[in-house]
Amino acid sequence: MTQASLIAQAADSAAGSLYRFDGRFYHPQPVTTGPWNPNAQHGGPVAALLAGALEAGDGNALVRITVELLRPVPLSALSLTRRIVKAGRSVTVIDATISADGVEVATARGLNLRRLDVAAPSRSASPPPAIPSPQPTPSGARRTPFASAVEMRFVEGSWEEMGPATLWTRLLLPVVDQEPVTAMQRAAAAADFANGISRVVDFETHTFINADLTVAISRSPRDEWIGFEMVSHVSGQGTGHAESRIFDTAGTIGRSIQSLIVTEKSPET
Repeated sequence: MTQASLIAQAADSAAGSLYRFDGRFYHPQPVTTGPWNPNAQHGGPVAALLAGALEAGDGNALVRITVELLRPVPLSALSLTRRIVKAGRSVTVIDATISADGVEVATARGLNLRRLDVAAPSRSASPPPAIPSPQPTPSGARRTPFASAVEMRFVEGSWEEMGPATLWTRLLLPVVDQEPVTAMQRAAAAADFANGISRVVDFETHTFINADLTVAISRSPRDEWIGFEMVSHVSGQGTGHAESRIFDTAGTIGRSIQSLIVTEKSPET
């Protein structure tokens, strides 16, 4: 299937959700497709699906997830399991695993902490920028069908440029059917764009796939808009990382980081 047909399918499915759940399996929709393999998902939907499973639901709030992308996550039926590692009054730790055809393809651990009203100063690294007016979908975003599920409004940088970027994002679809979307799901889905948007090597000459994603937020965003300051760093040893400051309209709420596997493409790739 060509990239153009994948994007067309993604647009057709954009009125639905990222996944359909049949009571047993999660079925990824075309909109979850990533940029590296037409048969594999973008890391953002996978992270968002796992984030939903890591919510404790016991009064503690999910403040950190670490996702390990063990292998390409296929566009096929997925099973999801969760295990409570620790259940406490102040701390709950949960593990979750996604499998395809009995093979584990992604795992994650979530840290849930008790939240209380505490008198403490609120400091932000810098005031958040205003949310720009709606922008047309940039041509670079068409490389990734999942980009049609996230509205992006750039403050600095763009899909077409390499280097750091600052942007506001808004997840346009439910993660699973009509289930409410959580704050961590919104943050995780968009944070996984960092390596692509802030790339320092070209898509045409290199791959720079992330093997993991960690997102930590100190509080829930005020609304559905979440902002990111994204930057990538690549070494000469085939590895790198992409990181983001995460903010909402009131200021900084967290950070994210991805570990990257950087490879030069062969001429025939």
